[in-house]
Amino acid sequence: MKTLKMLLILVIVSFVFYSFTTVVQDKWVVPEKYVNMKNPTDPSVDKAIGKALYSKHCKSCHGKEGYGDGSKAKDVEGDLGDFSSAEYQAQTDGELFYKSSFGREDMPEYTKKMPDDEDRWLIVNYMRTLAE
Repeated sequence: MKTLKMLLILVIVSFVFYSFTTVVQDKWVVPEKYVNMKNPTDPSVDKAIGKALYSKHCKSCHGKEGYGDGSKAKDVEGDLGDFSSAEYQAQTDGELFYKSSFGREDMPEYTKKMPDDEDRWLIVNYMRTLAE
């Protein structure tokens, strides 16, 4: 009986450690080409279009204010980020464009849903306003 209890405790502890390691994501490495990419759109123009695209494609996971609290957020394993945070806003437009375009893990790729690069750039511009 003592051996069974010890085995059960070992299994539970192992499961807990495994659970923590599967939720933590690796650092999201963006290719240098994108890190230094310049945003070809004027961020002061077409904010309404960027907001509409964000509402259609991003809000359900990332939330209205970009806090990562959208209606589908509970179904996502990784960290959805906080678009208003200094850490998030410190990324270059190119990094945000890359992540919004190609995704990873639970974050879908949007190059097929939004084949026009300009649409994804407009979303980047809108995400910048979420820190204001």
